[in-house]
Formats: sequence, C-alpha cells, structure tokens
Amino acid sequence: MVEHARMHAKHRGHEAMHAEMVLILIATLVVAQLLLVQWKQRHPRSYNMVTLFHFFFVPLYFTVKLHWWRFLVIWILFSAVTAFVTFRATRFFFVQTTPRLVYKWFLLIYKISYATFFFGYMAVMIKPFFFMDFGISLLFYGLYYGVFFWDFAEMCADYMRCSASTSSASAAGASWERSRRVPTAKRR
Repeated sequence: MVEHARMHAKHRGHEAMHAEMVLILIATLVVAQLLLVQWKQRHPRSYNMVTLFHFFFVPLYFTVKLHWWRFLVIWILFSAVTAFVTFRATRFFFVQTTPRLVYKWFLLIYKISYATFFFGYMAVMIKPFFFMDFGISLLFYGLYYGVFFWDFAEMCADYMRCSASTSSASAAGASWERSRRVPTAKRR
C-alpha cells in the first residue's frame, strides 16, 4: 500500500500528458481509417492485394514466433491447396474444369469455416468455463479462414472472368475476321 502511494506521488501531474496521449491515439486511428477507406475507394486492386498479402503472412510470423504449431500445420495445408487452385485459376488459358475446381474448393472452405465458427460459438455459449479455450480457438479459425479464403475466391474469380472474357473476345474477333475475308483472285 505504501509503495502504491509512493508511485502515485512520484507520477503526480502526468494526468494531462496521459489524456494527450489518448487523444493522439484516437486521432491517429481516425485518420488512418479515413486514409484506408480512401485508398480502398480509389485503388481497390492494390488495396486488395496488399491487405491479402498481409492477411496471409502476418499470422505466419506470429505463429512461428509464438510456436502455435497446430495453426501452422493447418495454415500450410490450406495454403498449399489454395496455391494450386489459385495457380490454375490465374492462367490465361485455363482448363475447362478449372472453374468447377475453384468453385468446389472455395465452397468446401466456406462450409468448413462456417461449421467451425458455429461449433466454436456453441462451445462458448453452452459451457463457457469448460470449453472457453477450445471455443475461442474454433471461433478464430472459422473467422480467419472464412474471411481469408473469401478474398482468395474473389481474386480467383476476377482472374478467371478476365481471362475468359479476353479469350472469348479474341476468339469471337478471330471468327469475325475469318468471315469477312474476301477470297483472293486466282493467279494465272
């Protein structure tokens, strides 16, 4: 108790400085949020790529640093399959079964992440003291992988849409050009 009173006496007069620090923090958060919203509105493609990159690699850093091996193993498995699906989806000329592969993979991920989130929520709500750690882990996994793979699905769909529209437009243009060719006169 005496040490606590001594600490208060030593730090007397710092209340104004602490209030300024809180105001600076709030102002910084508001300005940063406004800048992010403007960036997203003006340059959505670069915003999506940068946020997806950070959403992909920042958890990896903390996973390795904090030795969360279960998350790391799940992350590696899902990332390997998603890398393969993304590779197939981003080719200019993709195989005819690629859209079905992309759709099935991301639908499966959606269903798994939804179920994981639901069971995590139920575990926290039914027995909060007994299943709290397990439930919160499931909530996190469901939310992280759901949002993460939603962004990847949008990116793959955009690439496939652009690739399909470009290749079909060029094919349509080529057939139109063939139909307009005028036969040349026979050489004598």
